[in-house]
Amino acid sequence: MEQALEDLLDHEYIRRCIARLARGEDRRDADLIRSAFWPDAVVDYGVFQGSFDEYLAWVVPGAEAITNTQHVVAQSHIALDGDGAKAETQVISYHRLDMGEGERDTVIGGRYLDIFAKRDNEWRIASRKMLYDWYQDWGDSIDWSKGVMGQQFSDSRFSGRAHGDWSHGFFAEIRP
Repeated sequence: MEQALEDLLDHEYIRRCIARLARGEDRRDADLIRSAFWPDAVVDYGVFQGSFDEYLAWVVPGAEAITNTQHVVAQSHIALDGDGAKAETQVISYHRLDMGEGERDTVIGGRYLDIFAKRDNEWRIASRKMLYDWYQDWGDSIDWSKGVMGQQFSDSRFSGRAHGDWSHGFFAEIRP
């Protein structure tokens, strides 16, 4: 029974790490991203491959052409092995792009293949590979100045963005 409880907790800590990383990437928050990876981690997204430090410098501040992102992480298949684990996590990532011809919405579906290491009783990613299953260009983005579904926003904070998102202040007092 004790081992089953420890396994449940380990699964939960790994899931929390994956969710924390997705939030960090969406908000381009270096501290949240750093809290999800071990300093000696390696990352391979196909379009980027390198050390954790190189990855962090690439993803924060991120490309100016990507004005907004949202990573929706779904189920994770987690295989524990002592102080190590492997996890496959389904992800759908939305990106609003502005390549100089107006903003476009694009979506990628894929899977993260993570190798986790538990050090000093903390789970973090030691290696990440991204597998891409599909991609779709949804076309021109909505003009948020017009609100949503014909209704005006009462304040600019309602539309999300990678830089200066209102949720930064919402969570300002809480850190992992």
